[in-house]
Amino acid sequence: MNGLAGRVALVTGGSRGIGAAVARRLARDGAAVALTYATNAAKAEEVAGKIRADGGHALVLQADNADPAAPVAAVESVVEAYGRIDILVNNAGVYHGGPLDAVTLADVERILAVDVRAVFLAAQAAARHMGAGGRIVTIGSALTERVPAEGMTVYAMAKSALVGLTRGLARDLGPRGITATLVHGGLIDTDMNPADGPAAATFSAVTALGRYGTPDEIAAAVSYLAGDDARYVTGTALTVDGGFAA
Repeated sequence: MNGLAGRVALVTGGSRGIGAAVARRLARDGAAVALTYATNAAKAEEVAGKIRADGGHALVLQADNADPAAPVAAVESVVEAYGRIDILVNNAGVYHGGPLDAVTLADVERILAVDVRAVFLAAQAAARHMGAGGRIVTIGSALTERVPAEGMTVYAMAKSALVGLTRGLARDLGPRGITATLVHGGLIDTDMNPADGPAAATFSAVTALGRYGTPDEIAAAVSYLAGDDARYVTGTALTVDGGFAA
């Protein structure tokens, strides 16, 4: 256990990839875990089923973070079900890439709504219920430190906004003993960016370790930041990118 026994966590976008790995890791470390999904209920229930099979507690919630009411409703549902919320992991996100001239206003609005606005609203809602020892952990991106190719402007912009958001949360919530941190992932093997994809070999060569990371490696970082060992860590990021931004 990593000091999470008796604690309650909400992981947004927990039905697959990094979110699923985080949900399972926090449950394995002792937390009761609620996870949200946007469209694929079966995948979310599969993750929850694995948590329960391992002896953990899991709650599945539908929440499309493009809807500003959704992250707030998810937090309130967790508090209603468990009576508290101690850990919020903002993982749900969307990616948009492509030529700069092809980016539309709708593209910009969607990525800012899901990747930035929803993070703020979930954090604001969760903070209302958190006591000392509360943890807000957001999944960022190594693109805040290095953009290796064209076509990533809007996504890099959105993820960079989370740096300022996290620092502000750390200042606002620090007096209450609540921390706010980021995990900047690099090339992580997920459905969105598979390690066997067409550009994988090129991107892997950019990293110091020469490989993609795994969702479990991101989950380990989240577990550390959510636990007691990270009680003096706030307003900063833990970069897990295999030296992508080195």
